[in-house]
This record gives sequence, C-alpha cells and structure tokens, in this order.
Amino acid sequence: MAKRGRPGFSHKQKSELWARWKAGDCVSDIARALKVPGSRVHHVLECAGGIAPVARRRASRALTLKDREEISRGIAARHSARQIAARLHRPTCTITRELARNGGRDTYRASEAEASAWERARRPKRCRLAVHSKLRYLVAGKLSTNWSPEQISGWLKQEYPMDPSLRISHETLYRTLFLQARGALKKELIGHLRAVRRLRRPNGVVRSTGLRGQIVDAISIRERPAEAEDRAVPGHWEGDLLCGGKNTYIATLVERHTRFVMLIKVPGKDTASVVSALSKHVRKLPLALRRSLTWDRGHEMADHKKFTMATDVQVYFCDPQSPWQRGSNENTNGLLRQYFPKKTPLSGYSQAYLDKVALQLNTRPRKTLGFQTPARRLDAVLH
Repeated sequence: MAKRGRPGFSHKQKSELWARWKAGDCVSDIARALKVPGSRVHHVLECAGGIAPVARRRASRALTLKDREEISRGIAARHSARQIAARLHRPTCTITRELARNGGRDTYRASEAEASAWERARRPKRCRLAVHSKLRYLVAGKLSTNWSPEQISGWLKQEYPMDPSLRISHETLYRTLFLQARGALKKELIGHLRAVRRLRRPNGVVRSTGLRGQIVDAISIRERPAEAEDRAVPGHWEGDLLCGGKNTYIATLVERHTRFVMLIKVPGKDTASVVSALSKHVRKLPLALRRSLTWDRGHEMADHKKFTMATDVQVYFCDPQSPWQRGSNENTNGLLRQYFPKKTPLSGYSQAYLDKVALQLNTRPRKTLGFQTPARRLDAVLH
C-alpha cells in the first residue's frame, strides 16, 4: 500500500533545514528558504526536540554502493561468490550474506541493497537514563524541584564521586528532555526548566526572530495625526498581508473613513516585492486619498522609506502585538476568509479576480456606515 500523508523532505532539504536552525534562523525563515509551509518545518524540529541528529557514518569495513555495484556486475557475468569476493578483496562469506539478505542472485539490485543496508543500520542506542534507574530517579527528583540540568550534573559529581555510573552531562539531560523518543524522562519535567521551550535552540549564535520589530526608523502609531485617529478625513489607510497556504500572500488595504478595500497581488513576503506592489497601486489613487498608511511590525514593510518616497504616503507602525490598532483591516481580513479560506494557496489568483472580490466587499452595505456601501461613501468624498 502506498504511504499516505505529507511528502517528506529530501536529504538535501533536511541538511539545509538543520544548518539554518543551527545558524539561528527561525521557523518562518527556514520555511521561506525551503518554500514549504512553516508547519512542516516545525514538525521536523519538534520530532527531534530541536536537536540536530548526528550525521550517519558508514563503518570502514562495510560494503559501499560501489562494492554492491561490483557484486551486481559479477552476478550478471555469472561469476561465483568466491570470484566476486576475490575482486573486492573480501571474504566469500561477506558476499554470500549480502546476497542472502537481499533476495539472492536472481533479484539482487545494488541500489536497493544499499538502501536496505542503511535502514537496517538504524539501531538506536538506549540512553543512559533509560538504562540506569537510580540515576533516572535522582535526576527526575531534582528536576521536579526546579534544579537546572547543569546544577544536577555538578551535584552528582560531588555527591557520588566514587560512582561513575551516576554521572551525566547537562547536555545529555537536555537531549533526553527535548527528545521524547528516548522515553526516559517525562515530558512534564520540561515545565520545570527556567526557559520553558519545546525546542532546544543552538547556543552561541545570533537567533533570528523573523526580523519582526526590527524596522529601521519606524514611526510609531502614536505620532499619527489626530485626523487619522478620529476617521474625520479620508486618505488614511490600514494595511496587512493576508496569509495563505504554501507561503503565499495578498496585501490588503482598508481606508479608515470609508472602509474602502483594495486587494493587491504580491509575489512574495519580502519587503522589495511588497513595497513595489503597494507603491504601484497607491500611486493610482487621487492625492486626496494619499495621506498615511498604518501597518503592523511585519518586516515586509522594512523598506517603508522607499514606499513613502514613491507615494508621498507616510507609514506608521502599530505597537507590537496590538492588532486592534488596525481594527478595520483586521475585520476586513476576517471577511476575506469567506473568499480565501485558511491554508488555501493564494498565488493562483489573478489581480483581476482580487479586484472582483474587492468590488463585492465595497458594494456591500456596512452597519458602521449607516448601511451605506464603502463605494458610495468614497464616491461622495471624491465629489
């Protein structure tokens, strides 16, 4: 039966994933680099507790793929096991066992035998805490009283100096806690660590947080003109990215006075793509509707100065974790989920289709406008 479920990562993708994780990249950065949903990256990290697996190495005496290909050629030439062994400078029993493990001479295939050998080599060694019950009891007791792994490791050396079996490094303790497949310590004990995380982060690297909140020369929403706050004057906009499946996005703009909506197709979340697409559309607006734009702390607006130079629209940034400061935009994004359900890839929608959806929203009566439509309210403003 075919294997069901999400497709796995290739060896190259996994190598890049762990390299980026060890370098300090966050999940969203890794997902964008691999062009996969962040949930898939998080699943791989979570299964390993955030600890990069040790690279697998072949024993020096083991058969290699080149050896197996030579065995396959020897079979095709009808050579005996003894003759094949002589060519490889191996014992004859090595060749006979290799053939017996992989279906015999009639069905032997070098690539399949190589894959089977790697799979058979998966023999996970039981960790130290799983083998030594007394050590496990001591460690679990100290963890439950909020001792750190480093404190436990040092205490064991002093308390039991003559018993090497009661020694364990703090790194091994962290690995056992975060890698639950070892089955030695209960997952609940993670809650007693000072930093309650589900993933072990590499030490000694500058960690990325998706670059949120690190926007150079960002102007706070608290400096936004009062006319924007009370919605008395048109031309003040709120903006955000609507997220879809497979790292796809749509830029959404809502005018605060009229609740008029614009949807803009963006090729990616990077600041160059977003600023270019927004600038192109905002420049089409009348000058009376180009006063300010309020955005969240997403790094997609890191080039806000370029946007302002291209459009004469000043960008103001909300406080961190304060979506209510863009209430109209947040509400509109909720309405858009009727057209673009969560996890739906958004890259397949054309700008013409986005304009059609925006038109439907703009011709829908709104209670907050006295059941007028945003389009009618905007038309009244312009005339």
